[in-house]
Amino acid sequence: MLDSYIEQLQGVTTLDELNDHVVALRDALDVEHVVYHSVNSTGEQYAALTYSPEWVQHYLEKDYARIDPVVQACYRRFHPIDWKRLDWSGKNARNFMGEAVDNGIGNQGFSVPIRGPSGQFALFTVSGNASDEKWASYTQKHTRNLLLVSHFVNQKALELERGTDQVKAVNLSPRETDALTMLAMGYNRAQAADSLSISEHTLRVYIESARFKLTAMNTTHAVARALSHGLLVI
Repeated sequence: MLDSYIEQLQGVTTLDELNDHVVALRDALDVEHVVYHSVNSTGEQYAALTYSPEWVQHYLEKDYARIDPVVQACYRRFHPIDWKRLDWSGKNARNFMGEAVDNGIGNQGFSVPIRGPSGQFALFTVSGNASDEKWASYTQKHTRNLLLVSHFVNQKALELERGTDQVKAVNLSPRETDALTMLAMGYNRAQAADSLSISEHTLRVYIESARFKLTAMNTTHAVARALSHGLLVI
């Protein structure tokens, strides 16, 4: 289902269509809400989300971005963030979360910070209602898909903003390409190293080199970027 969604996403030509696709993700990912929010280098913002208009208006009127632990953490970090691992001990943060839950946002959330070209910053978030145990199981199972989807949605938003899908060419070495291809095919590192007849240490060197060239925040992000740039043939 996710592969089909990403394929359909490639045909999106307007921001309104992109919003519809983000809304459709709610069912595809089996969550309560999906949010994509981007701020480009000039400060212009774009959001595609499933929150109620009332909650969005309330959030903006209260300027909750100043105290929202999720937003503050994502500004400072590069890796995905599980909301329950943030500090909610402050009174303002607790009150904010209470209001969010009352407005149907959910008691659990997972956010991916995205840093694009020329200072662009975006957030991709899914949220829902679940026990800590069930949410931990969900995120562990779906982290790779969430990272891939967040990248493809952001890439499409940038393409619509710029009016082109052309990006600066990235050249990977044959071994870097081989390493990422193995991972894209679902091999773990030990299996990939064995298939390429190299050590896991050498494989890690190739992966890290490719990740640096692709300006990716982690290995899964590097695979997503390589796929979207047409650098891998699966």
